[in-house]
Amino acid sequence: MESTYWQDVMAADYAVPRDRALPDLTEELVRGLASTNPQVRDALAYPTLATWLERGVYDDLLPGFGDGLCAGLAYGLGEDGTDTVFRRSFTALTLAEVIHRDNAEFLVHDEVVMRWGDRLATWLLRERDLRGYVVDCGWAHAVAHGADAIGALARSRHCDPGVLRALLDVLADRIVKETQYRWVHEEHDRVAHAVMTILHRNMLTSDELERWLKPVAATAAQQPLMHETLPEWPTPNVFNARGVLHVLLSQLAIGVKGFPIPGDDELFGRPIEARADMLLMLTEAVRGSQPYIYRPAAK
Repeated sequence: MESTYWQDVMAADYAVPRDRALPDLTEELVRGLASTNPQVRDALAYPTLATWLERGVYDDLLPGFGDGLCAGLAYGLGEDGTDTVFRRSFTALTLAEVIHRDNAEFLVHDEVVMRWGDRLATWLLRERDLRGYVVDCGWAHAVAHGADAIGALARSRHCDPGVLRALLDVLADRIVKETQYRWVHEEHDRVAHAVMTILHRNMLTSDELERWLKPVAATAAQQPLMHETLPEWPTPNVFNARGVLHVLLSQLAIGVKGFPIPGDDELFGRPIEARADMLLMLTEAVRGSQPYIYRPAAK
């Protein structure tokens, strides 16, 4: 990307340039999502695409635009520690903006959004490169961006209880999946917020939520055997599961707000019908994760 050109676009309040065709501009911006230069990727390509999506530049092209973006989710998938993660991760973040636009304007048929959801879920569960901040390259943040995309899907009018259960299962599988990476760049907060988005939809029963919580609580409750010699404890997946439980308990107890996007004030203003049950379940899960710290439940 020619940085000076796009800086001029930003200075003009992101007005779409008239000197080039929109497909050519878009192709260049999408390529920019893969840049290892954070000034290109984070400061130019992504905010320009997000702004144009919010302003309706792609409204007539949204199904094809989303489908085209999805190709980036498979780019280098399976690699770990390489530069390909930036395209995958920022593709997911941009696809979240596409879904937010449909949520606001009702532009896309349900089968299209579900297709995007399938691609996002496949990518997030298969992603191996879970680095947060990469020195000299900036944010990779695949888990956080993936959680944001799941949260965007969870807001969709196309989601019925079955789809929301599937989205929760994707998050649970990602949380407990073995990895070498500890989440230390607020991934816990972003994953928990995606769960809170689903809870605010009020489509799932307490029994369904308990079933979802069980594998996360079981992973968090793992304890080292006394005779084991471990390079670190807790292991990354136990650390990640415990972190999500703690943050989710805090978010549920305190309450969260949505994003500055259409519909979120209404969505997050609704009381969570299963809140009391979830608070009890999360409290027990956190207590069970570190029984040597927390008081046992009163009998």
